[in-house]
Amino acid sequence: MLVLVLHRELTASQTYRLNVTFDAAIEDELLGFFRSSYALYGERRYLAVTQFSPTHARKAFPCFDEPAFKATFSLSLRHDPQYASLANMPPLATEEDEDGWTRRRFARTPRMSTYYLAWAVCNFTYRETRSDGGVAIRLYARPDAIASGAGDYSLRITERLLGFYQDVFRVGYSLPKLDLLAVPKHPYAAMENWGLSVFVEQKILLDARVSSSSYQMELTMVVVHEICHQWFGDLVTPVWWEDVWLKEGFAHYFEYVGTDFLFPKWNMEKQRFLTDVLHEVMLLDGLSSSHPISQEVRDAADIDRVFDWIAYKKGAALIRMLANVMGQTLFRKGLHDYLQSHMYGNAARDDLWRKLSQAMRSEGRDIDIGAVMDGWTLQMGYPVITIGKNQSERLGARYVTVNQEHFLYVQEGRANSSLQWQVPLTVAVGNGSRVCSETLIWIRNKTETHTMSEMSDKTWLLGNINQTGYFRVNYDLQNWKLLIQQLHADPQVISVGNRAGLIDDAFNLARAGYLPQGVALQLLGYLPEETSFLPWHAASRALYQLDKLLDRTDDYKLFGDYVLKQVAARYHQMGWPTDAENGETSVLRASYQTEELRRELIMLACSFGNKHCHRQAVAHISDWISSNKNGIPPNVRDVVYCTGVSLMDEDVWEFIWMKFHSSNAVSEKKILLEALTCSDDAFLLNRLLNLSLTSDLVAEQDAIDVIIHVGRNPRGRNLAWRFFRQKWDVLNARYGEALFMSSKLIGGVTEFLDTEKELDELKHFIQSSGVVTGPALARALEMVKGNVRWHRLHRRHLYQWLRKAPAHG
Repeated sequence: MLVLVLHRELTASQTYRLNVTFDAAIEDELLGFFRSSYALYGERRYLAVTQFSPTHARKAFPCFDEPAFKATFSLSLRHDPQYASLANMPPLATEEDEDGWTRRRFARTPRMSTYYLAWAVCNFTYRETRSDGGVAIRLYARPDAIASGAGDYSLRITERLLGFYQDVFRVGYSLPKLDLLAVPKHPYAAMENWGLSVFVEQKILLDARVSSSSYQMELTMVVVHEICHQWFGDLVTPVWWEDVWLKEGFAHYFEYVGTDFLFPKWNMEKQRFLTDVLHEVMLLDGLSSSHPISQEVRDAADIDRVFDWIAYKKGAALIRMLANVMGQTLFRKGLHDYLQSHMYGNAARDDLWRKLSQAMRSEGRDIDIGAVMDGWTLQMGYPVITIGKNQSERLGARYVTVNQEHFLYVQEGRANSSLQWQVPLTVAVGNGSRVCSETLIWIRNKTETHTMSEMSDKTWLLGNINQTGYFRVNYDLQNWKLLIQQLHADPQVISVGNRAGLIDDAFNLARAGYLPQGVALQLLGYLPEETSFLPWHAASRALYQLDKLLDRTDDYKLFGDYVLKQVAARYHQMGWPTDAENGETSVLRASYQTEELRRELIMLACSFGNKHCHRQAVAHISDWISSNKNGIPPNVRDVVYCTGVSLMDEDVWEFIWMKFHSSNAVSEKKILLEALTCSDDAFLLNRLLNLSLTSDLVAEQDAIDVIIHVGRNPRGRNLAWRFFRQKWDVLNARYGEALFMSSKLIGGVTEFLDTEKELDELKHFIQSSGVVTGPALARALEMVKGNVRWHRLHRRHLYQWLRKAPAHG
């Protein structure tokens, strides 16, 4: 902090000018104004770029470094003439100084926050296009990447996305240009600096020939996310960090809406959102160590806390719930008014709720959105809604009793939680052939009774239609039985989103002890009838959690066999993709869902030990080694590499390590590195752990993934856990300051520890390391306690059910 002591008092409303001369080093760590390097044609090249969010502009120049102190900035950069320089705004003039250096002056920015300021000095080249409104869009990257066309895809979609957001928000993009800069090293996936967004290469460069569709999808969504921030973030900025979820939740929700605009057949917002956002964040938010998405932030150290998955994913889930309750037209009207009234300024969540309530009132719907949303943003967690049929025969009407309570994985916490929400519950009545009536009921009390028409003993109830709400739904056991019968008889009667939701809810209700273990497993028994990707994906994620709890137990084979029994028929029917089909078309093809389902089945079959799947994978790897031509279809490469490494000898490991060295495609490098963690050989796993921190070949952001993936391997779980504790000082020095990094690492190495001994080791580590990564370690401790408790309470029941499970599929 810089304190200036003045000789006399300042007079109000007078303009003063303060000149500060300062110098600062260009940092080597990835924050502030930092230096980074890459290799081109065998030589080391350097670049310097900025990362100011959240509080690192102050590392580069003295400033009022808080979001609400918006100002206009003009910037000049002096640099060696062989480099080019970029900033938020286009250059005004470029001249040569006497010493031969170049001096570049940039246009003055509009009013903006310090943390969105950016500049870069690099010898990159670019590709360029123009939007309909005449905005110049450029993508800058390493010259070899630009020459190979790796930036073309992102440039093309950015041009379409600027048009899309201008239509949706009815507010134009506010700068004359937008540059996308692809850098080799960056602490985050990307950063939405206004007019100069920076991306780590993996999240923006695409070599369509070798990339899987999931890689292309992830990259697409990062671009969609950052472009959304040019409005939600750059133009209208949260007043203070406690509302950071406003910008992040919006950008994360629009990743799905914007991707649907680019590729309508992907059906992201109705489908993928459920498994990748909703199911994922409910796992975290069901812990008693969770926190509300609006959290108080007092000083800079608190800010790291608010950038977590709860801010991004719960924020997005709540915004989706709200958009569905309001309807798209009114929702978008409210967003337009919000952006229009706060542009170039700051806003808080109440400003948004006000605009959305006004939009509702304009159509005669009087809902106080602020009052509803406060319950969801100022309280942690979410409710489980239990719907019970109430068979009282008064006047022939049927009643349902609806009850809400705070969903927690830990029984102990439940007694003393009295949290309540205003819940927009949609309920439908269904029978063997169709879903009859669908009603929206606002649940505001602990327990309520409602009439439902068309109900009888044969009909079932289904809550949270298409899973638009942020809560879980439980039923009386008779209704579960009817739903399971329906899924067996004709799954299509229930929408694909609800089939995925039933699977996720059932497994998590069982894991938390709200539902017998057998009900969830019985529900899975319908999967051989399932032809859609999403429910398989939901099942695969739910099974993964169970798998990691069971993969070191004696009876593990019982569980593996049960899964294979569900998978076998559909796996054989779908078969394997043929040779590497032409890359780009693979994602844009309508059969995207089919390809993803095939990949999911191959992944399940290979990881649970289906012999046919193992033979295919081994054959693919052998062909590659003998012909030195990789004909493995991009969509299943990660599964094939991993299976090959785990089943074959050390030579295959060496081969994959060598390919990791020599590959230039970023997406390929990532999966080759992760495949090395699949080995069954403790010596190789230890060698890899050591290489991850010492080898120049492993990028800093990738080392974390290596350690986490070794820990997911049952053979490597203890090794990664030990390595993490031994190397904690190195790891903490390296990743401690970067958001996400350290909590991702702590969560990743601990989430599947499940023995009393490991729990003691974790407690000891927390005490002895004296480490203050607060929430991540508290969460880890609760997760591991929960795992240990699950073994104590539920493992026996689960295996009992599996032993009795009918042998035929």
